[in-house]
Order: sequence, then C-alpha cells, then structure tokens
Amino acid sequence: MTDESPIVHGVTTSEDDDTVLPALAHSGRRALLDALHARDGQSVSDLGEVPPGLGRHAVLKHLGVLEDAGLVTTHKTGRTRLCYLNPVPLVALAQRWLDDYALDWGRALNQLKTTTERRQTPMTTNPVPLHRHAVIIDATP
Repeated sequence: MTDESPIVHGVTTSEDDDTVLPALAHSGRRALLDALHARDGQSVSDLGEVPPGLGRHAVLKHLGVLEDAGLVTTHKTGRTRLCYLNPVPLVALAQRWLDDYALDWGRALNQLKTTTERRQTPMTTNPVPLHRHAVIIDATP
C-alpha cells in the first residue's frame, strides 16, 4: 500500500471494494479480524491459534489477503511480526453506503439486538419490568 492509496485517505473506490469485500467473505479471516479487535498488536504465532483447524501457512495466507486489502497492518520487531487491525477501509465503505441518519438508526437497532439477545432471563419471569420507556413517532401516512 502506498501513500497515494485511497484507503489511507479514507476514500474507497470500486478497486478497493474488489479486495476488501472478498477479504471479509471468509470466516477464518473474520475470526482473525475479531481477534485483533479484541487485542490489537498480536503476533502471527498468537493469531495461529484463532481460526480452528488452520495451520500456520494458512493463517499467513489469510493475513496476507487481509494486509493486501488494507484491513491489517504489520510491524516486524526482530523475528516477531505484529499484526494490527486497520478499520479505515471498513469505515470508508460504511460511510459510502450510509448517510448519518441511516448510520444512527443502524447503531441503535444493533444495540437493541445485542441488548435483547444478552438478556439471560425471560421477561415473563419478572412481573415488574426493569425499565419502561415510551416512544412517540410522528409520521405522516
């Protein structure tokens, strides 16, 4: 990736989409990105334990695809290669497809989904609600 790359400046083109979207398509690569999101700056050896059933060479190949797409950056310190998540291409894609209004609604709905799915006890076992909110939506037909 050069300094002239649109990924560095946060602007994506269809050429960038041709590498970013396929890089995200593989579950093993998404697992690597999730691991870096949880703890950035992991070594290749640490990341080798993330995707189950993949050998070191497969992990290196997946990291290469992610690095080519700009989703991962690496830094070599001695014999250790540290990997870092680069969210810029993902943010650029999201900004391209979502305006501020849609982004806020998407965040709110994702938060509602996460909160609802994390709830450990069914709502019917507790006769008194923990929270009670009302939303009034003014819309024209």
